[in-house]
Formats: sequence, C-alpha cells, structure tokens
Amino acid sequence: MSMPKGSNTPVPTAALRVELGWRSGPGVPDADASALLLAGRKVRSDSDFVFYNQPAHASGAVRHEGKRDGGGRVTDTLLVDLARVEPAIETVVLAASADGGTFGQVPDLYIEVRDAGSHAVVARFDSTGASVETAFVLGEFYRRQGAWKFRAVGQGYSSGLEGLATDFGITVDEPQQAPSAAAPVTPPVAPPVTAPPAVAPPVTMPPPVAPPVTMPPPAGPPAPVQPPAPPTAPVRLSKVTLTKAAPAVSLAKQGGTSGALRVNLNWEVRKQFSGWGSKRGRAVALHADLDLDLCALYELTDGSKGVVQALGNAFGSLNRPPYIHLDGDDRTGAVASGENLTVNLDHKASFRRILVFVTIYEGARSFADLHATVTLQPQYGAPIDFSLDECTVPSTVCALALITNTGGDLIVQREARYLVPERGVSPQRTVDHAYGWGMNWTPGRK
Repeated sequence: MSMPKGSNTPVPTAALRVELGWRSGPGVPDADASALLLAGRKVRSDSDFVFYNQPAHASGAVRHEGKRDGGGRVTDTLLVDLARVEPAIETVVLAASADGGTFGQVPDLYIEVRDAGSHAVVARFDSTGASVETAFVLGEFYRRQGAWKFRAVGQGYSSGLEGLATDFGITVDEPQQAPSAAAPVTPPVAPPVTAPPAVAPPVTMPPPVAPPVTMPPPAGPPAPVQPPAPPTAPVRLSKVTLTKAAPAVSLAKQGGTSGALRVNLNWEVRKQFSGWGSKRGRAVALHADLDLDLCALYELTDGSKGVVQALGNAFGSLNRPPYIHLDGDDRTGAVASGENLTVNLDHKASFRRILVFVTIYEGARSFADLHATVTLQPQYGAPIDFSLDECTVPSTVCALALITNTGGDLIVQREARYLVPERGVSPQRTVDHAYGWGMNWTPGRK
C-alpha cells in the first residue's frame, strides 16, 4: 500500500534496496536515482552525493546499483545499508532526476524500499501530480531516537539535478559559456598632467638614538608546516549515451584520463522464458543455468596480444600487463553486481586496442531473447552507456565496444555487433576473425 505524502514509517537498521521505478514507453524521458547523505540538512562535502557519476559512498553505506528495463517498466536501484551510515549523518535523501524531459511525462513514478535480505516491502510511495518538475526528492531515511524511519516527501524542482544538488550544498562543475557578443574595447585614459609641487627647504633633524639591543631567547624547533588540503573537484553531472548516429566518444574529453574504467552489463530476459528472472550484469535463470561471460581481447603497444576471460582462468591483472582485470566469474546469480571488467587507465599509453565482448557459455542458444545495456564508468569522468540492438540471428557472441588508442586518447566505439560462429568454431575465434586479432586458440575450460 502506498504511503501518503508527508507520512513516515519505521524501517529496520539493515541493508535496504531502494527502487525508483516508472512505466516506459514512447516519449517517456529517462530518470536517474540519487542519494545525498546530510548532516544538518547539508552535505559535508561533495563525496556525500551518490549518483551515476559517483556510484558509491566512501563509507559503503550507499551504492548506486543501476537500471533494469523489462516488462514495460524501468527501475533504477540504490542499496542503502543503514547500519553503516556514519554517526554524523542524520538524513539520507532519496531523489530522482529526469533526463530529456519532465516528470509530467513519466507515468507511474514510485519509490519502494525493500529489505535486501528477505525482499519484503517495508515502504512505498507513489508520486502523482507532477508537471514541469525535472527533479524530485521522493523520500528520505532519517534518525529518530536511535532508530531509522522513512518519510514520503514528494518535493519537486524545476531546476533539474543541478538545482537539487546545489540546494543541499553540492558544488557542480558547470561548463564555461562563450560570451554572446564581443564587448567593446575602451582605450585607456591617460592620467592628467599635474605640475610638480613646490620644494620646501630641507629641515635638519638630530640623529635618532638607537634602542638597546636585546637578544631573543633561543628559538625551539620550527612548527611543522601542514600541507594544504587538496581541493575538491566539483561534481560533474554530465553523462554520455552512444547511438547509431553518434557511436563514438573520447574518454579524455569526458574526463576519463586516469583511474579505473569499469565495464558492466545489465541483462534482461525479453520474452519467452517466463520462469526466468534477472540480475545486474547478466540474466539469471530461476529454473535453468544461464551463464554469460564478459571478455576482452587486447593488443598492447609492445605488440603483445591476449584475452581476458573466465574460460581458462585468464582473469588478467590491473597492476601489470595487460592492465585489465575480470572480477571473477559469477555463475550462481547471487551477486547483485554481476561480472565486471576493469581497465587501468593509468596505463592507457600501453594500450593499442581493446575489444569488449560477451559470450553465452551455457543456458541459451542465442541472444535473441535477451536485452542488454552496456555501461562504461570511468573513475573520473562521465559514464558512457548504450543499449544493444535486438538480436535477429542465432548469435552466441556479441562484440560490445572497441576502445582504441588514437594519438594518446582512448576512443570508445559502440559496436553492438552480433556474430554467428560457424559450425565447430568457438565464439572467441569468431570475434578474433571478425576484428583481425590473429591469435592461436586452444580449447579451454572453467
């Protein structure tokens, strides 16, 4: 049952899954969930803002899980562990922002809080009556006498995510705007010429008497000089979506020049298999095993080539070549974040090209019944995402994105290319042949 606006209810001090949801359809803008951790109704620093560009709080109390699209509905999820919220934090604000429209165009908008363990619903608020708002505070967790409660808020903003963030003390990185017209140049004005003053006769003064010299006491050791605190970079709210019309983007232009680049897939079962559920990272069969493997072919500037994949336990490494790492092989569906591939951008000069692809290891014959969204999240910079086209061929391998080193800059190219292996040819060899990697392949096992 939906809570009335302004009402509150107790929630357990535990890990909670907060789901922002709405009904998808033509003309419906995208929306994004975010959270702000407040002390005295303001953030302590910009790091207390959790959203798509800053997906986890340093305390581990709040994490942005990402979107799922299926069954005519879209959800964006936050994981909030109230037991890990720092004592100074009094409120965790749960917000939403519209991307490419207003909330008057977003039907059936709601926020739902579930126990992350039992999945039981502990609170729900359906937001109605929106018009020109582009951001909303839908709800908040707050402390009261040592316990936590959830309040249904429903406060709208017409100034978008930027206005909502700055209202709570976030410093937003705004792009510089060129002036609309050149200002007229005013020539400098010369100072007026003034006649020199009359010179008075010199006055003879007695010489000054020097005071007695007193030696200061011996000084102790100098006080240590504290280095200045590093400046906090403003929060960047921009994000990039690759399409067929605009399939490529520069990582450098988006600020992704160092740190870790995280690659994640969000898979959804599209049709036919009504007994299947889904999880972030890949689809999960409830009554059958579906195992999708995230992989990467790489070529380094020294000429070495290879593959990072779960097959053959070739998980790679972040701190030595190939500077690419696969975070294990989740074959159970129990891990919410699924499989993730990480690229160390601190060694971007070592990369010549990287091809990220996904294969079906077992549990399905093709990608035809699956829908996927790919997200590349640089540690510093805007996230890059795109959806795959519908698969119309019996494909067991899909090339997702090609990253190439062009003049020292890494260019991300949307591939979204379904490939059909010939009889007896592995998916890996099929990708190799399509992109001219030229590697020798031998059978492997997990």
